[in-house]
Amino acid sequence: MDTKWLEDFVSLAETRSFSRSAQLRHITQPAFSRRIQSLEAWAGTDLVDRSSYPTRLTPAGQTLYEQALELLHTLQTTRSMLRQHTAVAKDTIEFAVPHTLAFTFYPAWLSELRSVVGPVKSRLIALNVHDAVMRLTEGSCDLLLTYHHASQPIQLDTDRYEMMSLSQEVVLPFVKPDARGEPLYRLPGLPTDPVPFLAYAPGAYLSRVVDWVLRQSASPVCLDRVYETDTSESLKAMAIEGHGVAFLPISAVRQALGDGRLVHACAPEDKWQGELEIRLYRERPAGRKSKRVAQAFWDQVQRHLAAQAVGQ
Repeated sequence: MDTKWLEDFVSLAETRSFSRSAQLRHITQPAFSRRIQSLEAWAGTDLVDRSSYPTRLTPAGQTLYEQALELLHTLQTTRSMLRQHTAVAKDTIEFAVPHTLAFTFYPAWLSELRSVVGPVKSRLIALNVHDAVMRLTEGSCDLLLTYHHASQPIQLDTDRYEMMSLSQEVVLPFVKPDARGEPLYRLPGLPTDPVPFLAYAPGAYLSRVVDWVLRQSASPVCLDRVYETDTSESLKAMAIEGHGVAFLPISAVRQALGDGRLVHACAPEDKWQGELEIRLYRERPAGRKSKRVAQAFWDQVQRHLAAQAVGQ
């Protein structure tokens, strides 16, 4: 049995809604339902009364819910004890960060904060957005630094988690220039001459954002998907080599734009862009005891943002 099944089940027992729990657990509703069914198969009995709405637990389900709370609490306590034996010191802040932000935003952001918070001892765990969010919900990091887009909101319970908006990011299409400095390929392409498209792998957060951008186009988009990967750094390298058009965060390509290795793949008046927010999340102190250094860092960043807002 996977302990995530128990966490799913506890969420379902508390929300009494498959759809709401699926959102909170950051998985699709069909996948969430399959995990509850797997738990029932393991238990050998029905745990959920599916004939009622809102969802109710069966007597067996109620028994498991009470035991699961105790078991998960024990596991959480044990993990906290074990983590005290790891190499991560109490004065080190653990960040879960998507790969792109780990390369682009995070280093410059810490440099900007140095004059405010002083040197920061940190451990960065680079992941995809989904796994970074799961790190926070599982209590495996102190802070989550991630993207937010209106079409792909981060579904975290605001009663349990709080966030700060740190900055804005824009995703735009870029391509290698030809000998005259013009785009080697230009959006939107033609049915007879589609644009070679360097894409994020399906399921990646930026892939869904790019799909949203393409759906906003007033004219048909003709793309030939020639390459896909999980990381923007790989897409950037392929675009610089002239393999096609890639949608990339502007912060990831500033140097390549400055030295002419990349140019915009569309006319300035075309609105081929996705506007992202960069957010910092943490579990509210009432949820679990915060690491002292992480609490101090959070407070200092909050004061810094407030001071910036007053100065604008």
